[in-house]
Amino acid sequence: MKFLYNIFVSLLIFGMKIGAIFNYKLKKGLAGRRQSCGIVKSTFLPTDKVIWMHAASLGEYEQGLPVLEKLKEKFPEHKILITFFSPSGYDNVIKKNHIADAICYLPFDTEKWVKEFTVNFQTDIFFTVKYDYWYNLLQELKKQGAKIYVVSALFYETQVFFKAYGSWFVEQLEKNIDWFFHQTKHSTALAKGIGLKNSSTAGDTRFDRVKQLRDRNNSVDFITDFKQGKKTIVFGSSWESEERLAEIIASKNREVKLIIAPHDLKRVEHLKKIFPNAILYSQLSNPQTLKISNAQTLIVDCIGLLSKLYSYADIAVVGGGFHSKGLHNILEAATFGVPVFFGDQYQKNPEADELIAQNGGKSFEDEFFAAPYIMGLLKDETLMKKMGENAKNFINSQPNASDYILKRILADSEQQILSN
Repeated sequence: MKFLYNIFVSLLIFGMKIGAIFNYKLKKGLAGRRQSCGIVKSTFLPTDKVIWMHAASLGEYEQGLPVLEKLKEKFPEHKILITFFSPSGYDNVIKKNHIADAICYLPFDTEKWVKEFTVNFQTDIFFTVKYDYWYNLLQELKKQGAKIYVVSALFYETQVFFKAYGSWFVEQLEKNIDWFFHQTKHSTALAKGIGLKNSSTAGDTRFDRVKQLRDRNNSVDFITDFKQGKKTIVFGSSWESEERLAEIIASKNREVKLIIAPHDLKRVEHLKKIFPNAILYSQLSNPQTLKISNAQTLIVDCIGLLSKLYSYADIAVVGGGFHSKGLHNILEAATFGVPVFFGDQYQKNPEADELIAQNGGKSFEDEFFAAPYIMGLLKDETLMKKMGENAKNFINSQPNASDYILKRILADSEQQILSN
């Protein structure tokens, strides 16, 4: 089976090289991977002890960051490495203030690339976030003596581990991963059911992260001037369906303010056609530009503001749930105590069911069902505030998963020191 896995990786590399001819993100990811070995070689010494967090993309980075920050506090002499699989995660984080000594793309999972990469430092602790498993990497790190964890693990029935041919993959996880910290009891039960006894339910570290986000300074220039005290809906990480929903609401209610932050900045041109009188955030230079236009809609044509923009919302609509691409982060909105609405395709987001059960949010089959409910809610301030309170209470009620995880990792480290 390992032979077939290596063929799969080779085909993946080949496919990305072909795709890079037509796709800018693939081209960027390939170019970034060619630089990865050089980045770690210039940053670390072979004797440096490193804590390494791998995140597939930006969402997983945010999910793992509370754990990484706590580990850095406990091991201040260790250096920090963060790797990404996708360009979107890498691009967002490399431009921000961060705690890493090095950030780069994860090398392709061939034995040759993995060895060339990992020989440049000593991995003391490695963790991947949620479910991004690369088997040659895990095997090499285990061989080198690293402690390996999965943070906010999420198992579900359609994964390869539960297929008839999944035993090899389960065996790799069992041999190479020291502990799985699961988001839910259901995920823990699934893992233990296939023999991964090194599992426990820690909770979702995203709750820890959004509590941190709520407590920082969330002010964004010009937004208070744009709102003018009116009810405001923030459409976060929007796709076509959420944008159609915004269009319906705008046509029915001229008083409500709309802030739209698309999931991809390429959608800005499309949004300008739907909302020809909208303001682009990049065009604002002072409050006067807002007063002159008196616009109903603000299009956010830059990255990095969304989690702060939710603090200005009376209602949040989070994108991705009206199709199979997957629901974006609803917790970033819920933490600010606003009702959160989204599509009903969120099978990989158990927190959505919990938020709905607490009456802090609601899902809809399509935007045409969502529109009348949201327009009705704008007129019912009592219910709107109650749903917002429910959303915030839902966030506050969650345990501190990162503390639980840190305690286990520290115990493992102490045990390793004693055994040596």
